[in-house]
Amino acid sequence: MKSQPSRRVQPLPSLINHAELFGECIQDEGYSKGSVVKYKSNALALWEALLSVKLSPADLTDEIMDNLAAPIVEAASAKDKKHCLYRLNRFRDYLIENASAPVRPVPPLDMSPRAVLKREYETYLRDQRGLSTDTIYHCLRFYDRFLTAKFGPDLGDLNSIMPDDISGFILRLREAQNAPRDKTGPSHLRNLFQFLFWSGKTERNLSSAVPKAKQPKPTGVPRYLEPEEVNRLIEVVRDHKKTGRRNYAMLMLIARLGLRAPEVTAIELDDTDWRAGEILIRGKRQLHDRMPMSAEVGEAIVDYIKNERRGPDRALFVSVKPPFKRFKDAQILRWILRDAYDATGISPPQAYVGSHILRHSLATDMLRKGASLAEIGDVLRHRSPLTTTIYAQHDVDALRSISRPWPVSGDAQ
Repeated sequence: MKSQPSRRVQPLPSLINHAELFGECIQDEGYSKGSVVKYKSNALALWEALLSVKLSPADLTDEIMDNLAAPIVEAASAKDKKHCLYRLNRFRDYLIENASAPVRPVPPLDMSPRAVLKREYETYLRDQRGLSTDTIYHCLRFYDRFLTAKFGPDLGDLNSIMPDDISGFILRLREAQNAPRDKTGPSHLRNLFQFLFWSGKTERNLSSAVPKAKQPKPTGVPRYLEPEEVNRLIEVVRDHKKTGRRNYAMLMLIARLGLRAPEVTAIELDDTDWRAGEILIRGKRQLHDRMPMSAEVGEAIVDYIKNERRGPDRALFVSVKPPFKRFKDAQILRWILRDAYDATGISPPQAYVGSHILRHSLATDMLRKGASLAEIGDVLRHRSPLTTTIYAQHDVDALRSISRPWPVSGDAQ
């Protein structure tokens, strides 16, 4: 009997289809042709490895995934190993969603006293304080750093914490950071000790024992740009071929509507009511406001959506790089403004280049044009009227009109 020639095992059609469909998904996300080729190549390599051990997607556990992916990553170049592993994990995510591959196991919940307290603290920061996700993240980091400095990896007696422990920790923090005016550390620690007292974990409220960061003597007058300078900064960002429309619309929202940088990056596509001419602002402490949207701001947003924006993310402003995701934080606006200063040659009015300067400039310009402090507070969405009074120092003539005459005795002054 004549022996049959050995033939290479052909992949199952369903497996090939999944690999091809994955490549199509990557292509639809806007990746370049070269990147799509790499994604598909890694996906096919993983399928062949899966078939070689006669397994199906339903068998792709963590252990099997690690074993099959290791030689593929090892064969990649030194510069591409990290990216190769990322592409393989993206493919696994696709299989979990579309090919009944097992979901990644959820790690067991840490029930140690310190971990339980940390989850309670996180709930307090979110529900009671209404802090943003970024602020909560940094508060939890300081929770770990302080408790580790005091107790090590475990959780000791919280009532044994003394003011000297707090000041000593702040001093060590200052020495390591070389930033004596950084207020974030003390602020996060105050949140921690307020929580511990509020929840009954400590008998004393130690938040008052947190030393304040040394700050320069405040002038009370926010720095600002002239309207002509603001317009030059906004216009110059439109020259960028890939991001001009997006950057222009983002700066317009700050310069014309007075939004904060995190509020700009938090806007969703569904937050704009085009019929009413309003936009939903997701402000501080999870407070939402609806603001009227001027025609020039609306036109800038529409121009960006129609001609530049890509991707399925529901955030209004997204990255220009595939897969066109929303920004993790608002630092993008600081970078945009920094480049605009360089392009125009305008000198920033303060050492720190931040987008908040456009908000101050709007308020100052409104005051000069006759707007009342109450009107400025409404536009800037200040919760306290006292916050808006700092702008009154710009209007010297108005201050003279309300100042009382110097007391005199007879004709002598």
